[in-house]
Amino acid sequence: MIKVIFGVHTYPESHPEGGLCTFRADIEVSTCGVISPLKALNYLIHQLESDIVTIDYRVRGFTRDINGMKHFIDHEINSIQNFMSDDMKALYDMVDVNVYQENIFHTKMLLKEFDLKHYMFHTKPEDLTDSERQEITAALWKEMREIYYGRNMPAV
Repeated sequence: MIKVIFGVHTYPESHPEGGLCTFRADIEVSTCGVISPLKALNYLIHQLESDIVTIDYRVRGFTRDINGMKHFIDHEINSIQNFMSDDMKALYDMVDVNVYQENIFHTKMLLKEFDLKHYMFHTKPEDLTDSERQEITAALWKEMREIYYGRNMPAV
């Protein structure tokens, strides 16, 4: 049996004063059979062009071999990063937090660099002063770091 189930939950939000908008999408991929969601990771992340990615991978249940022996994990894994392409690894800073004995794997990813033009609406970066570009870039990096680390960062 082969089954793939996708669930997507979206969370758009904006800062009440600063004009900074974020869009969060939680994507759940569940599979049954020989298809592993790990094989789709690179494709999904590339397609979504994400700045920050948090991946949780948990092996639930078991499969049984032809002799009746249960296998609670049927593939080798010590990090989700092992399933990432080299170009993906080059784009993101990554950190793992894993609970091996429970077959729980967690990887957080933060884009290393970004182009300001992809974050501006109705304004081109070249129409701004150097000071304005630096201020907006600093605000974006702060927002991204806060989301990545899951805590408010002090103003610098």
